[in-house]
Amino acid sequence: MLPALSLWRFRTNVGSALIDFFDILFCTIFVDGLGKLLSSIGTPEWLKVLLADGAGGGIQTVATFIPVISFLFLFLSFLEDSGYMARAAFVMDRFMGFVGLPGKSFVPMLVGFGCNVPAIMATRTLENRRDRLMTIMMNPFMSCGARLPVYALFAAAFFPIAGQNVVFGLYLIGIGMAVLTGLILKNTLLRGEASPFVMELPPYHLPNLKGVLLRTWDRLKAFILRAGKVIVLMVMVLSLLNSIGTDGSFGNQDSQKSVLSAASRSITPAFAPMGLSQENWPATVGIFTGIFAKEAVVGTLDSVYGTLAQEEAIAAGAVPEQEQFDFWGGIGEAFTTIPANLAEVSGTLLDPLGINIGDVSQVEVVSQEQEVTVGTFGAMVKRFDGRVGAFAYLLFVLMYFPCVAATAAIYRETNLQWMLFAAGWTTGLAYWSATLFYQTATFSRHPGSSLAWIAGLAALMAGVIGVIRVARPIDRAKPQAVTH
Repeated sequence: MLPALSLWRFRTNVGSALIDFFDILFCTIFVDGLGKLLSSIGTPEWLKVLLADGAGGGIQTVATFIPVISFLFLFLSFLEDSGYMARAAFVMDRFMGFVGLPGKSFVPMLVGFGCNVPAIMATRTLENRRDRLMTIMMNPFMSCGARLPVYALFAAAFFPIAGQNVVFGLYLIGIGMAVLTGLILKNTLLRGEASPFVMELPPYHLPNLKGVLLRTWDRLKAFILRAGKVIVLMVMVLSLLNSIGTDGSFGNQDSQKSVLSAASRSITPAFAPMGLSQENWPATVGIFTGIFAKEAVVGTLDSVYGTLAQEEAIAAGAVPEQEQFDFWGGIGEAFTTIPANLAEVSGTLLDPLGINIGDVSQVEVVSQEQEVTVGTFGAMVKRFDGRVGAFAYLLFVLMYFPCVAATAAIYRETNLQWMLFAAGWTTGLAYWSATLFYQTATFSRHPGSSLAWIAGLAALMAGVIGVIRVARPIDRAKPQAVTH
């Protein structure tokens, strides 16, 4: 498996090194630049939000996946054409058979540690529809790199000594939940045995470069044209809710005046069983914006907590700083990220799974790396219920609703019903796990209510499994065509 791991890390490291370039470039052109242009011609604020923040932000989100998905498909095409993929599937077949999957599912699961979107699309290498569906449903639990900034932020605030162990534990919990999901589906909706391993082992040979590049381009184009539409639409809706205020005004992004923040405050009591208090409503906003992308949780917490502090400062007479837009400066900054990020690729060779969060013992250093204010750490410590509440929140972030890009990829590779099932199952299991952990960890504070919650959660899980167990198995459904 060493060749696969090496190529996978190359794909992850080099592809990720180009994300900042696409992110800053497309943000400068389609979000900030388009917004500035629309403002200069007197466009209504609602239309500016819809076009620049919504459509532009959606295009920016799609663009950030271009490098990692391109390298993923290049990686898969190379392995397929070289004859390696068949041998890797043969080696892992017995291990993956434990959850009812063939050995070929191992590569998409491995890719999920880098990004769930290309991992979901990598399931196209599986010919059997049942195997593809089960692999896709398990993949969101593979802790992608986008969650790592969230882990680092909380590790610095609550676990400065053993932060690395906490992160590693979250990765293991994610794998465990993926296995649990596979075992449940194996005996309910996706009953049946894994596809028998019948495959001719071709001799190793040098892949045809033209064929590899053409196959990579075809797969990338399909993602941009099909999944991209869903991503843009979802980002437009979320951007509109994040901008429009309860008074009908616009321009209230990541503030307590937005409809999204107001909805979060009203929904926060529902998260009380997992340790979120009404005072900590910004954490609920982070959950919603995390649907954009998991790393958005960090920016949201910093922005909302920072906004609250800024409003207090303005009330005291301080003058807020206005950030000036610089189009060519943004373009230049995008290009400067390429050599800087590529220079750091060699430093990731000793971190094969990409779970290193560095030194989190000093919040000043972490605040610079994560681009958050030092005051955010104090606000988090003040509002979360200690380490128990923080870890419960991390459990929820680990498992809940896939990001818009992953959700679009699930829709692209399956259908609407399976997309809704994935969203509901992951979010439900996240809430179940976070609540179970919090109630167990704080049992001594309120044994009566905690016991009731634990019993209720056990009954709920048994009921859910019972319902889907009597559902019609779909492993005999008409198989989809496999895109090569």
